[in-house]
Amino acid sequence: MNLEHLRSLTKAASWLSSLDLPVRLIAIPEGGLQGFNDEVLDVDHATFARECAIDIPGEETDELGKLAQDNNAFVMAQAKARHPDWPDRFFNVGFIISPAGEVILQHYKVSPLFPVEHSVCPHDIYDWWVEKYGRTLDAFWPVVDTEIGRLGIMMANEGSYPENARALALNGAEVVYRASYPHPATGNDMFEIQSRARALDNNMYLIAPNMGTYYLHAEDDTPIDTFGGRSYVINYKGAIVGRQDYGAGSTYVAGVIDIEALRDHRARAQWDNWLKDVRTELYQMLYEQPIYPKNLYLDRAPMKHAEYREKVIEPQIKLMHDRGIWAKPDR
Repeated sequence: MNLEHLRSLTKAASWLSSLDLPVRLIAIPEGGLQGFNDEVLDVDHATFARECAIDIPGEETDELGKLAQDNNAFVMAQAKARHPDWPDRFFNVGFIISPAGEVILQHYKVSPLFPVEHSVCPHDIYDWWVEKYGRTLDAFWPVVDTEIGRLGIMMANEGSYPENARALALNGAEVVYRASYPHPATGNDMFEIQSRARALDNNMYLIAPNMGTYYLHAEDDTPIDTFGGRSYVINYKGAIVGRQDYGAGSTYVAGVIDIEALRDHRARAQWDNWLKDVRTELYQMLYEQPIYPKNLYLDRAPMKHAEYREKVIEPQIKLMHDRGIWAKPDR
Protein backbone atom coordinates (compact mmCIF):
# COMPACT_ATOMS: atom_id res chain seq x y z
CA MET A 1 0.00 0.00 0.00
CA ASN A 2 2.82 2.44 0.85
CA LEU A 3 4.51 1.68 -2.46
CA GLU A 4 1.27 2.36 -4.35
CA HIS A 5 0.83 5.62 -2.48
CA LEU A 6 4.42 6.66 -3.22
CA ARG A 7 3.91 5.91 -6.89
CA SER A 8 0.89 8.24 -7.05
CA LEU A 9 2.57 10.97 -5.02
CA THR A 10 5.73 10.79 -7.13
CA LYS A 11 3.73 11.04 -10.35
CA ALA A 12 2.04 14.24 -9.19
CA ALA A 13 5.20 15.75 -7.70
CA SER A 14 7.41 14.94 -10.70
CA TRP A 15 4.86 16.19 -13.24
CA LEU A 16 4.37 19.54 -11.52
CA SER A 17 8.07 20.01 -10.75
CA SER A 18 9.07 19.19 -14.33
CA LEU A 19 7.14 22.24 -15.53
CA ASP A 20 10.26 24.13 -14.38
CA LEU A 21 13.14 21.69 -14.98
CA PRO A 22 13.39 17.93 -15.62
CA VAL A 23 13.31 15.91 -12.41
CA ARG A 24 16.43 13.73 -12.09
CA LEU A 25 16.42 13.01 -8.34
CA ILE A 26 13.55 11.74 -6.17
CA ALA A 27 14.00 11.45 -2.39
CA ILE A 28 11.53 9.43 -0.30
CA PRO A 29 11.71 10.27 3.43
CA GLU A 30 12.96 7.84 6.02
CA GLY A 31 9.92 5.90 7.21
CA GLY A 32 8.17 6.22 3.85
CA LEU A 33 8.13 2.45 3.38
CA GLN A 34 7.68 1.04 6.90
CA GLY A 35 6.99 3.89 9.30
CA PHE A 36 8.50 3.87 12.79
CA ASN A 37 6.08 1.58 14.63
CA ASP A 38 8.87 -0.70 15.87
CA GLU A 39 10.38 2.21 17.76
CA VAL A 40 7.18 3.69 19.20
CA LEU A 41 5.85 0.29 20.31
CA ASP A 42 9.23 -1.00 21.59
CA VAL A 43 8.90 -4.08 19.39
CA ASP A 44 11.12 -7.12 19.95
CA HIS A 45 14.13 -6.77 17.68
CA ALA A 46 14.37 -10.33 16.36
CA THR A 47 10.62 -10.47 15.68
CA PHE A 48 10.77 -7.29 13.62
CA ALA A 49 13.85 -8.54 11.77
CA ARG A 50 12.06 -11.74 10.74
CA GLU A 51 8.60 -10.36 10.02
CA CYS A 52 8.95 -6.71 8.95
CA ALA A 53 12.50 -5.92 7.78
CA ILE A 54 13.21 -6.24 4.07
CA ASP A 55 16.12 -7.39 1.93
CA ILE A 56 18.11 -4.97 -0.24
CA PRO A 57 17.94 -5.60 -3.12
CA GLY A 58 14.52 -7.24 -2.94
CA GLU A 59 10.88 -6.92 -3.93
CA GLU A 60 10.50 -3.43 -2.47
CA THR A 61 13.60 -2.01 -4.13
CA ASP A 62 12.52 -3.66 -7.39
CA GLU A 63 9.29 -1.63 -7.22
CA LEU A 64 11.22 1.55 -6.48
CA GLY A 65 13.49 0.63 -9.38
CA LYS A 66 10.45 0.74 -11.67
CA LEU A 67 9.67 4.18 -10.24
CA ALA A 68 13.21 5.29 -11.12
CA GLN A 69 12.93 3.88 -14.64
CA ASP A 70 9.52 5.44 -15.28
CA ASN A 71 10.82 8.87 -14.27
CA ASN A 72 14.38 8.54 -15.63
CA ALA A 73 15.53 9.65 -12.18
CA PHE A 74 17.69 8.53 -9.30
CA VAL A 75 15.74 7.50 -6.19
CA MET A 76 16.98 7.95 -2.62
CA ALA A 77 15.11 6.05 0.08
CA GLN A 78 15.43 4.14 3.36
CA ALA A 79 14.27 0.90 4.94
CA LYS A 80 14.78 -1.25 8.00
CA ALA A 81 16.62 -4.14 6.36
CA ARG A 82 18.38 -7.39 7.11
CA HIS A 83 22.07 -8.17 6.53
CA PRO A 84 22.87 -11.63 5.07
CA ASP A 85 25.54 -12.26 7.71
CA TRP A 86 23.40 -11.32 10.73
CA PRO A 87 20.28 -13.50 11.18
CA ASP A 88 17.57 -12.09 13.48
CA ARG A 89 19.07 -8.61 13.23
CA PHE A 90 18.05 -5.58 11.20
CA PHE A 91 19.78 -2.36 10.27
CA ASN A 92 18.57 1.05 9.15
CA VAL A 93 19.73 1.29 5.54
CA GLY A 94 19.63 4.23 3.19
CA PHE A 95 19.98 3.36 -0.47
CA ILE A 96 20.14 4.90 -3.92
CA ILE A 97 18.62 3.44 -7.08
CA SER A 98 19.77 4.44 -10.57
CA PRO A 99 17.47 5.33 -13.49
CA ALA A 100 18.19 1.81 -14.74
CA GLY A 101 16.47 0.46 -11.62
CA GLU A 102 19.62 -0.85 -9.90
CA VAL A 103 20.69 -0.32 -6.28
CA ILE A 104 23.98 1.58 -6.62
CA LEU A 105 24.64 2.54 -2.98
CA GLN A 106 23.76 1.25 0.47
CA HIS A 107 24.54 3.18 3.64
CA TYR A 108 24.08 1.59 7.05
CA LYS A 109 23.01 4.26 9.51
CA VAL A 110 25.81 4.92 12.00
CA SER A 111 23.87 7.12 14.47
CA PRO A 112 20.37 5.77 15.18
CA LEU A 113 17.91 7.92 17.06
CA PHE A 114 18.98 7.13 20.60
CA PRO A 115 17.40 5.83 22.79
CA VAL A 116 14.37 4.52 20.90
CA GLU A 117 15.61 3.22 17.53
CA HIS A 118 16.17 -0.52 17.67
CA SER A 119 18.27 -1.00 14.55
CA VAL A 120 21.86 -2.21 14.76
CA CYS A 121 24.47 0.18 13.40
CA PRO A 122 28.06 -0.50 12.25
CA HIS A 123 29.55 0.98 15.44
CA ASP A 124 27.50 -1.52 17.48
CA ILE A 125 29.42 -4.33 15.74
CA TYR A 126 32.51 -2.27 15.04
CA ASP A 127 35.20 -4.95 15.21
CA TRP A 128 33.26 -7.25 12.87
CA TRP A 129 32.41 -4.40 10.50
CA VAL A 130 36.02 -3.25 10.15
CA GLU A 131 37.21 -6.81 9.58
CA LYS A 132 34.52 -7.30 6.91
CA TYR A 133 34.55 -3.91 5.14
CA GLY A 134 37.71 -2.13 6.30
CA ARG A 135 38.33 1.05 8.28
CA THR A 136 37.71 3.56 5.49
CA LEU A 137 35.31 6.36 4.65
CA ASP A 138 33.67 4.10 2.06
CA ALA A 139 33.01 1.47 4.74
CA PHE A 140 30.92 3.87 6.84
CA TRP A 141 30.00 6.85 4.62
CA PRO A 142 29.89 5.65 0.99
CA VAL A 143 29.44 8.06 -1.91
CA VAL A 144 28.47 7.18 -5.48
CA ASP A 145 29.57 9.24 -8.49
CA THR A 146 26.69 9.68 -10.96
CA GLU A 147 25.79 11.76 -14.00
CA ILE A 148 23.92 14.23 -11.75
CA GLY A 149 26.66 14.52 -9.10
CA ARG A 150 28.23 12.64 -6.23
CA LEU A 151 25.48 11.34 -3.95
CA GLY A 152 25.59 10.27 -0.30
CA ILE A 153 23.25 9.52 2.60
CA MET A 154 23.02 10.87 6.17
CA MET A 155 19.71 9.92 7.76
CA ALA A 156 17.81 11.71 10.51
CA ASN A 157 19.84 11.64 13.72
CA GLU A 158 23.07 11.21 11.77
CA GLY A 159 22.65 14.86 10.84
CA SER A 160 22.70 15.77 14.54
CA TYR A 161 26.44 15.06 14.56
CA PRO A 162 28.61 17.31 12.33
CA GLU A 163 31.11 14.49 11.85
CA ASN A 164 28.79 12.46 9.60
CA ALA A 165 28.32 15.31 7.14
CA ARG A 166 32.04 16.08 7.24
CA ALA A 167 32.90 12.45 6.55
CA LEU A 168 30.63 12.44 3.50
CA ALA A 169 32.16 15.69 2.27
CA LEU A 170 35.69 14.36 2.70
CA ASN A 171 34.59 11.34 0.69
CA GLY A 172 33.52 13.63 -2.14
CA ALA A 173 29.76 14.03 -1.58
CA GLU A 174 27.98 16.88 -3.36
CA VAL A 175 24.31 16.01 -2.76
CA VAL A 176 23.35 14.39 0.55
CA TYR A 177 20.02 12.90 1.65
CA ARG A 178 19.03 13.81 5.23
CA ALA A 179 15.60 12.52 6.31
CA SER A 180 13.44 12.31 8.57
CA TYR A 181 13.24 14.15 11.92
CA PRO A 182 10.38 14.13 14.48
CA HIS A 183 8.58 16.62 16.66
CA PRO A 184 9.29 18.42 18.92
CA ALA A 185 12.69 18.93 17.26
CA THR A 186 11.17 19.73 13.87
CA GLY A 187 8.72 22.32 15.15
CA ASN A 188 11.43 23.95 17.26
CA ASP A 189 13.69 24.49 14.24
CA MET A 190 16.34 21.91 15.10
CA PHE A 191 15.85 20.05 11.80
CA GLU A 192 16.24 23.24 9.78
CA ILE A 193 19.19 24.61 11.78
CA GLN A 194 21.13 21.36 11.65
CA SER A 195 20.41 20.74 7.99
CA ARG A 196 21.40 24.23 6.86
CA ALA A 197 24.54 24.11 8.98
CA ARG A 198 25.63 20.75 7.58
CA ALA A 199 25.13 22.02 4.02
CA LEU A 200 27.00 25.28 4.68
CA ASP A 201 29.85 23.72 6.66
CA ASN A 202 30.64 21.34 3.83
CA ASN A 203 29.51 23.31 0.76
CA MET A 204 27.12 20.61 -0.39
CA TYR A 205 23.46 20.33 -1.30
CA LEU A 206 21.27 18.71 1.31
CA ILE A 207 17.93 17.08 0.51
CA ALA A 208 15.80 16.94 3.67
CA PRO A 209 12.36 15.41 3.02
CA ASN A 210 10.39 14.83 6.19
CA MET A 211 7.46 12.58 7.03
CA GLY A 212 3.87 13.74 7.24
CA THR A 213 1.22 11.54 8.86
CA TYR A 214 1.16 7.79 9.27
CA TYR A 215 -0.92 5.14 11.06
CA LEU A 216 0.54 3.70 14.25
CA HIS A 217 -1.61 0.55 14.06
CA ALA A 218 -3.03 -1.12 10.95
CA GLU A 219 -6.56 -0.89 12.36
CA ASP A 220 -6.35 2.85 13.20
CA ASP A 221 -8.78 5.21 11.48
CA THR A 222 -6.91 8.41 12.26
CA PRO A 223 -3.34 9.11 11.15
CA ILE A 224 -0.81 10.73 13.49
CA ASP A 225 1.50 13.59 12.60
CA THR A 226 4.61 13.05 14.73
CA PHE A 227 7.00 14.66 12.24
CA GLY A 228 5.38 17.90 11.13
CA GLY A 229 6.73 18.22 7.63
CA ARG A 230 9.14 21.14 7.14
CA SER A 231 10.93 19.54 4.22
CA TYR A 232 13.82 21.37 2.58
CA VAL A 233 16.20 21.50 -0.34
CA ILE A 234 19.29 23.41 0.83
CA ASN A 235 22.16 24.64 -1.31
CA TYR A 236 25.90 24.67 -0.72
CA LYS A 237 25.76 28.05 1.04
CA GLY A 238 23.10 26.92 3.50
CA ALA A 239 20.28 28.75 1.73
CA ILE A 240 16.88 27.09 1.36
CA VAL A 241 16.02 26.68 -2.33
CA GLY A 242 12.96 24.49 -1.74
CA ARG A 243 10.67 24.56 1.28
CA GLN A 244 7.45 22.80 2.27
CA ASP A 245 6.10 23.59 5.74
CA TYR A 246 2.88 21.61 5.49
CA GLY A 247 3.07 18.28 7.31
CA ALA A 248 -0.49 17.16 8.01
CA GLY A 249 -0.69 14.84 5.03
CA SER A 250 1.19 13.69 1.94
CA THR A 251 2.95 16.44 0.06
CA TYR A 252 6.31 17.19 -1.54
CA VAL A 253 9.08 19.76 -1.86
CA ALA A 254 11.03 20.68 -4.99
CA GLY A 255 14.18 22.69 -5.62
CA VAL A 256 16.96 23.22 -8.14
CA ILE A 257 20.35 21.57 -7.61
CA ASP A 258 23.13 23.30 -9.57
CA ILE A 259 26.14 20.99 -9.38
CA GLU A 260 28.29 23.19 -11.62
CA ALA A 261 27.72 26.18 -9.33
CA LEU A 262 28.74 24.07 -6.33
CA ARG A 263 31.90 22.86 -8.06
CA ASP A 264 32.76 26.37 -9.19
CA HIS A 265 32.37 27.69 -5.64
CA ARG A 266 34.58 24.96 -4.22
CA ALA A 267 37.25 25.68 -6.83
CA ARG A 268 37.08 29.49 -6.90
CA ALA A 269 36.26 30.74 -3.39
CA GLN A 270 39.09 31.90 -1.14
CA TRP A 271 37.38 31.80 2.23
CA ASP A 272 34.04 30.05 2.48
CA ASN A 273 35.01 26.79 0.77
CA TRP A 274 35.84 25.58 4.26
CA LEU A 275 36.93 22.00 3.65
CA LYS A 276 40.33 22.97 2.20
CA ASP A 277 41.27 24.56 5.55
CA VAL A 278 40.52 21.71 7.96
CA ARG A 279 43.43 21.50 10.44
CA THR A 280 43.39 17.76 10.92
CA GLU A 281 46.32 17.52 13.32
CA LEU A 282 44.51 19.75 15.81
CA TYR A 283 41.09 18.18 15.50
CA GLN A 284 42.37 14.65 15.99
CA MET A 285 42.86 15.49 19.67
CA LEU A 286 39.08 15.77 20.08
CA TYR A 287 38.62 12.06 19.52
CA GLU A 288 41.60 10.42 21.20
CA GLN A 289 39.46 9.26 24.14
CA PRO A 290 36.44 7.12 23.25
CA ILE A 291 33.02 8.28 24.42
CA TYR A 292 30.14 6.14 23.13
CA PRO A 293 30.88 2.42 23.63
CA LYS A 294 31.55 0.40 20.48
CA ASN A 295 30.53 -3.24 19.92
CA LEU A 296 27.38 -2.96 22.06
CA TYR A 297 25.56 -5.59 20.03
CA LEU A 298 28.28 -7.96 18.88
CA ASP A 299 26.92 -10.66 21.18
CA ARG A 300 23.35 -9.59 21.95
CA ALA A 301 20.22 -8.06 20.48
CA PRO A 302 19.67 -4.29 20.78
CA MET A 303 18.18 -3.17 24.07
CA LYS A 304 14.61 -2.06 24.63
CA HIS A 305 13.96 1.48 25.83
CA ALA A 306 14.17 1.01 29.62
CA GLU A 307 17.27 -1.16 29.54
CA TYR A 308 19.03 1.23 27.17
CA ARG A 309 18.38 4.13 29.52
CA GLU A 310 19.80 2.17 32.48
CA LYS A 311 22.82 0.62 30.75
CA VAL A 312 23.80 3.27 28.22
CA ILE A 313 22.29 6.73 28.72
CA GLU A 314 22.85 7.00 32.47
CA PRO A 315 26.45 5.65 32.36
CA GLN A 316 27.24 7.98 29.43
CA ILE A 317 26.03 11.04 31.35
CA LYS A 318 28.09 9.89 34.35
CA LEU A 319 31.11 9.54 32.05
CA MET A 320 30.77 13.13 30.90
CA HIS A 321 30.52 14.32 34.51
CA ASP A 322 33.39 12.13 35.72
CA ARG A 323 35.71 13.43 32.99
CA GLY A 324 34.83 16.99 33.91
CA ILE A 325 33.46 17.72 30.43
CA TRP A 326 30.05 18.60 31.86
CA ALA A 327 29.36 20.22 35.23
CA LYS A 328 26.70 18.54 37.34
CA PRO A 329 23.50 20.54 37.89
CA ASP A 330 22.81 21.83 41.39
CA ARG A 331 19.24 20.52 41.40
